[in-house]
Amino acid sequence: MALPLPMEKGLALPQDFRDLVHSLKIRGRYVLFLAFVVIVFIFIEKENKIISRVSVKLKQIPQFVADANSTDPALLLSENASLLSLSELDSTFSHLRSRLHNLSLQLGVEPAMEAQGQEAAAEKPSQQAGAGTRRHVLLMATTRTGSSFVGEFFNQQGNIFYLFEPLWHIERTVFFQQGGASAAGSALVYRDVLKQLLLCDLYVLEPFISPPPEDHVTHFLFRRGSSRSLCEDPVCTPFVKKVFEKYHCRNRRCGPLNVTLAAEACRRKDHVALKAVRIRQLEFLQPLAEDPRLDLRVIQLVRDPRAVLASRIVAFAGKYESWKKWLSEGQDQLSEDEVQRLRGNCETIRLSAEVGLRQPAWLRGRYMLVRYEDVARRPLQKAREMYSFAGIPLTPQVEDWIQKNTQAARDSSDVYSTQKNSSEQFEKWRFSMPFKLAQVVQAACGPAMHLFGYKLARDAASLTNRSISLLEERGTFWVT
Repeated sequence: MALPLPMEKGLALPQDFRDLVHSLKIRGRYVLFLAFVVIVFIFIEKENKIISRVSVKLKQIPQFVADANSTDPALLLSENASLLSLSELDSTFSHLRSRLHNLSLQLGVEPAMEAQGQEAAAEKPSQQAGAGTRRHVLLMATTRTGSSFVGEFFNQQGNIFYLFEPLWHIERTVFFQQGGASAAGSALVYRDVLKQLLLCDLYVLEPFISPPPEDHVTHFLFRRGSSRSLCEDPVCTPFVKKVFEKYHCRNRRCGPLNVTLAAEACRRKDHVALKAVRIRQLEFLQPLAEDPRLDLRVIQLVRDPRAVLASRIVAFAGKYESWKKWLSEGQDQLSEDEVQRLRGNCETIRLSAEVGLRQPAWLRGRYMLVRYEDVARRPLQKAREMYSFAGIPLTPQVEDWIQKNTQAARDSSDVYSTQKNSSEQFEKWRFSMPFKLAQVVQAACGPAMHLFGYKLARDAASLTNRSISLLEERGTFWVT
């Protein structure tokens, strides 16, 4: 029987078989490509998570206490009131916004529960803002402008959750290199923390509190006693003996602050108000004004810069040694750096106010400029105007507080006191300020003084003459 002959070497394979092999090769390449893409995405996701955790390490960086009253002249806005490098800076710091948004998921609580709580907190303001009931009020000022006193107008109303200077913690934790971008960068961080606070995500503060909270409980929230909402039940937990609390409640003894209870109390209130002296450029707040979860109202408080400087020299004596030395020793010239810093502060405030008074589309109906002198002369009237602007009914509780705390027989010696004989106090600086000091302020801050309606003193007599008012009559700085 004949055996089958072996296939001859080099015999061509059928065409269908070759097509199949070629197709398999192509599909294999696609599979390898898709696998590579998946691996790249996984790697990027892991890198993002690693980057986000870096924010927690901010509190471990050696920090420098920034001067809250200083503004780098390089940051001054152009005449059209737009920060030239704002777009570039916003891009540079965009990763900070995402980190801050996710901080509450990195604080040791159940991620799913925390995410749900944050989502609920975000949805509630959105729904209420649409109904026109929930407001988010920012009192924007600088130090020694009477902001603590005006802030009490909102703190004293029971349905408002009020925070006193929470950005103080950020200033003492986040470090930026020296130079023009430093203050602008810090302003972007301030803004993003502010947004989370207005949404009642108080966990965002925890990485910036030193020492850090344990199980969301802290002894070190700055000026806790200046917020009634943080000293009321159930946020006021039972007092713990022999436990030191640096910032305690004023009128009752409470245990250390539980951030979770505070956040829940914030969500239960009808409105949120916050005082900040560390945000200067109004333009940085545009994303907050455009956020659908917020119904933002900005009240910018200003004061005669001569009065502000006179108050700062007393309240922050250590920072103004060169000014006091210049005044006492009768030197002809003051340090140019000091004068430039003063000029920069005034220009930043003026340019922000000009933006607000122009009422750009994103700010229309959301901005009000208030002079401290007008509040001091007519506190109840100005309180009603501010509440009307915010769209919040003023309660008799606030009216009673204003009546009791603006007719004090004698001003308190405490530099942070909110008890004043307001109608007599607001121009008291005139009778103790050397005229040469007033001249320096007028030269540096003339444009801002003109915008806000403060008259220049021509000589020492006009500075101290009680019959001469240094304040022009102005209507309400609020355009709907």
